[in-house]
Amino acid sequence: MKNFLILSSLILLLSACGDSKEQAQDKPEDGLLSTDLVANPHSAKGLDTALYNELPTMDFEDTVYNFGRLEEGVKATHVFEFVNNGKTPLIISAAKGSCGCTAPDYPRDPIAPGGSGLVQVVFNTDGKSGHQEKSIAITTNSKRAVHMLYIKADVE
Repeated sequence: MKNFLILSSLILLLSACGDSKEQAQDKPEDGLLSTDLVANPHSAKGLDTALYNELPTMDFEDTVYNFGRLEEGVKATHVFEFVNNGKTPLIISAAKGSCGCTAPDYPRDPIAPGGSGLVQVVFNTDGKSGHQEKSIAITTNSKRAVHMLYIKADVE
């Protein structure tokens, strides 16, 4: 009985693994991004400088915005503009505010070399008072990997 359970578990495990190649090939057709767009120049052998120099960039004119004085309860919005000055498409995989009051919106499609994009940040002042400083972490496939944006405000 014990051998039967081990054998059937092994068969189940091997048959479940058999479909992984078909599923991996179907991913781009499902509307997901191709893994060909992501490259990592870092390895155990060191940095591949040729591959590193091909990576996209996410260049902002300004990474800090001061709203100045805001009334409590206001939702203030600022748009940060960026350019991909790299040689391959820029992919933003996530953007997260330092607290729930800071909500970023970012492009979901790849940004071509030479292309530009916008990161819109909404700061909800509801329940806030005094000087406020919040950050937004943007995760990308660029040379820097994580880019930081900052907003400030004095909430009355």
